[in-house]
Amino acid sequence: MTPVVKTKAPALAPLAALSAALLLTACGGSQKKAGPAEAPAPVSAEAARAELAETPGRVELYGTVEADQSAAVSSRVMASVVSVPVREGDLVKAGQVLVEIDPQTAKGQEAQARGALAQAKAALSLAERNHQRFQELRKKNACSELELDMARMQYEQAKGAVEQAQGAVEAASSVARESRVAAPFAGRVARKMVDPGDLAAPGRPLVMLESASGRRLAVSVPESLAASSGLSVGRTLPVTIDSRPDLTGLTGKVVEMSPGADPASHTFAAKLEISGGAVRTGFTGRAVLETKPRKAVLVPKAAVLPQGGIQLVVLRDEHGKARSRAVTLGASVGEKVEVLSGLSGGETVLVGLGAVPRDGAEVREVSR
Repeated sequence: MTPVVKTKAPALAPLAALSAALLLTACGGSQKKAGPAEAPAPVSAEAARAELAETPGRVELYGTVEADQSAAVSSRVMASVVSVPVREGDLVKAGQVLVEIDPQTAKGQEAQARGALAQAKAALSLAERNHQRFQELRKKNACSELELDMARMQYEQAKGAVEQAQGAVEAASSVARESRVAAPFAGRVARKMVDPGDLAAPGRPLVMLESASGRRLAVSVPESLAASSGLSVGRTLPVTIDSRPDLTGLTGKVVEMSPGADPASHTFAAKLEISGGAVRTGFTGRAVLETKPRKAVLVPKAAVLPQGGIQLVVLRDEHGKARSRAVTLGASVGEKVEVLSGLSGGETVLVGLGAVPRDGAEVREVSR
């Protein structure tokens, strides 16, 4: 009897069928349609119009506050500084000693000059007597005309030597007096530039002195602005000090103005006498110069939103959607501010927003 052999179905067939089913299920599950994009949240705000108006031209002239009178006090004596009896900020009177310099060198030079003067006077006395002798001899025809001329020349030379020696004595005495450096006018010590032991030299500033009262704002005026505004001596301008916003009502009267423009910077130098408050030297300030009226775009200050170092305003377009716009601002005009670039006038801007909304957000106008 022939045995019957039974065979088993391959074990891989059920696995292949299961894998195919899983693959079809995964592919079918991933084919979902994307829903619509989420719309930006609507924004509620007041609306105002960017106004194109005629405003007075205003130009700010920046400058530095200076004293009416200032001096870099120095001495012609070259010697060591003995003492400096003043300190920075001290009020001094005219003629008060600021610096004392070792006088020995100057006194020695003065003594030398006086010795040279004594020698010159002795030589003049001898030349004068010799000239008189030759005059008498010439009358008796006992000397030649040439000998008399030589005696006269020596006499004139001796007189010139005496005058020269007298001038040297005066100069040496003047330098010796500068061993005590005095204040040329009453004022305040702005800066002390030497200490005892330092070497004083001709032309080296020892003390900076400035007047205690009277302040001027030194500004530079562009040549085109000077011509169009007619700025001249006697005109008064409003002045503000950058570090002192509390000082209001300051004015500056033009007391000095250069007759011509600087060829390098093309500006005129002007100085304005400040009145209305006490201001320290070295402060920066601005003088406001009004020019001819001009067209300007104005928006409420509350419509401007600072964002990452730039200024933005939010507009409402013709479809009622919010659109942000970067702008460049100018001077303030009351509760509004000038827009130099970014708007042309007539646009609708949103006022009072706390943050910049997304572009395209629906605008819901709120009445005041």
